[in-house]
Amino acid sequence: MKMDKKKLESLFLQVQKPARYTGGEWNSVQKNAADMAVRFAFCFPDLYEVGMSHLGMKILYGLYNAQDDVWCERVFQPDTDMETLMRKNEIPLFGLESRDPIADFDFIGFTLQYELSFTGVLNMLDLAGVPLRSSERDERYPLVVGGGPCACNPEPMADFFDFFILGEGEEVNLEVNELYKKHKNAGYCKAAFLREAAQIGGVYVPSLYDVTYHEDGTVAAVTAKDGAPAVVRKRIVKDLDSMYFPEYFVVPYMGIVHDRAMSEIFRGCIRGCRFCQAGFIYRPVREKSVDTIDRQSRALCDSTGYEEFSLSSLSTSDYTQLETLLPRLLEWAEPQHTNMSLPSLRVDGFSEELANQLNVLRRSGLTFAPEAGTQRLRDAINKNVTENEIMETVSKAFHGGWSAVKLYFMLGLPTETEEDVVGIARLAHRVVDVYYQIPDRPKGRGVTVSVSASCFVPKPFTPFQWEPQDTMEQLHEKQRLLSSSVTTRKISLSWHDAQTSFLEGVLARGDRRLCAVIESAYKKGCKLDAWSEHFHFDVWMDTIREYGLDPAFYANRRRDENELFPWDHLDYGVTKRFLWRENQKAHKSCTTPHCRLQCSGCGASDFGGGVCFESR
Repeated sequence: MKMDKKKLESLFLQVQKPARYTGGEWNSVQKNAADMAVRFAFCFPDLYEVGMSHLGMKILYGLYNAQDDVWCERVFQPDTDMETLMRKNEIPLFGLESRDPIADFDFIGFTLQYELSFTGVLNMLDLAGVPLRSSERDERYPLVVGGGPCACNPEPMADFFDFFILGEGEEVNLEVNELYKKHKNAGYCKAAFLREAAQIGGVYVPSLYDVTYHEDGTVAAVTAKDGAPAVVRKRIVKDLDSMYFPEYFVVPYMGIVHDRAMSEIFRGCIRGCRFCQAGFIYRPVREKSVDTIDRQSRALCDSTGYEEFSLSSLSTSDYTQLETLLPRLLEWAEPQHTNMSLPSLRVDGFSEELANQLNVLRRSGLTFAPEAGTQRLRDAINKNVTENEIMETVSKAFHGGWSAVKLYFMLGLPTETEEDVVGIARLAHRVVDVYYQIPDRPKGRGVTVSVSASCFVPKPFTPFQWEPQDTMEQLHEKQRLLSSSVTTRKISLSWHDAQTSFLEGVLARGDRRLCAVIESAYKKGCKLDAWSEHFHFDVWMDTIREYGLDPAFYANRRRDENELFPWDHLDYGVTKRFLWRENQKAHKSCTTPHCRLQCSGCGASDFGGGVCFESR
């Protein structure tokens, strides 16, 4: 495909934020395309400033480009101003590094981080001049591959992808590359490549599986064919210390959502919060050593010039060597005036020693996630945090000099009652009271308690995958009740839109019949759905019904214990029996100890690594 690069450059002066499209940033990789065996377009189906903040993209970008014969380029969804000019001037979607059309690459890879980015995938394929459906793409077109958390139920997007990578990609992506090079050298046939790729652990080829349905719309069977495995199991990297991690990040020329270096300290989560998909699909827990984290953090700050880095994990305070790690990092970070942030702190992991260590850093607000307003509901979701622990934690923070706290909650959790909703406001009021009980609090400074209440969405591979999502009417009523229960201006309240959460619920537990819906919604103008100004809820609802489907079937229906789910032929390491057992304990408000206290028998020990084996 030909590209008029001079014409492309003329468009940069006609759009807002041209740095989204120009490329050439510090640490971006340039190679000679003629010397490459594989060219990979790494696509993030959202705007540049969102995609450039994603750690997984940074890791795989570095991993691919560390190979001598592979060139990986970044691709983002253009904003509407740039897209309009591209279509008007017949400029196809291009890689930022070479500005070559990605239709000429070998692979077009998408990371699927959020269900509302699905139409963005189709928009980017269309802008590239690539047919949307896998069945319409022969050997002339790149292979389209997907990964990321939404790949744990890829069925609503199955018709558009040639294959998916399940789990962690550092090892399996290189295996796929080697297989592709073998087929390319021997005379490439797409169908033959896909059949052999399906034999690689963690590779799921949807076209090799047939799905049938019962009359009531539930899945009857998923049948493998052409030698594909009946069940596809995710991949993990057992040893994080020896795993590839980049020594540099591409440094953007414009502000992005998370504009800092990031050091991954461990993967997985020991906690088992029953609403949290990440806490289950990333098991087992595996930690990096202090030496590795220190070396990688320093290298990133040196190579990028960033004056801030964050420690990345699902629950930073659960890192077993945190009190050893922080002084080690501060030895060089403090003299260089480099700030360090610790997101994902647990209420029960905020010690006085940690508060004292954080005091040497630039102070910003602290964020904690009680998730529910009453102890009964916190037990039901297995949060394993008491109200006394919450109050002790904010008291330590206030004594340490903080005066701004953000609290995350969810509305619509299974078994939730009006008392639980009002309990959110009561807990926030108690936090305010704790601040004013501090005798040595800063004079003339008030407290700010920000309460964020998202709408619960049941997700695959969680104990709540059987549960109905609250209807939009129920969520709106709970939002009104919560708002009326807050009686002080010292508490600011925000919540997620119920309509976007409802569509997220439909897509999260959807099946292949939604492929046609997503394609039709895209052709009617749905794209950038995660951005409120571009979200067209009525179009989505009308389109779903046009195909004879009921959105409530996917979002608001309670599943039977033995229902076959669209994703049951994919194995993420936690057994369905374990998840059902946790579901039943939730309805009794019974908790399960975390993994370091007691093995709950989730199934992740079969991977042969991580916390499952450390105590044996």
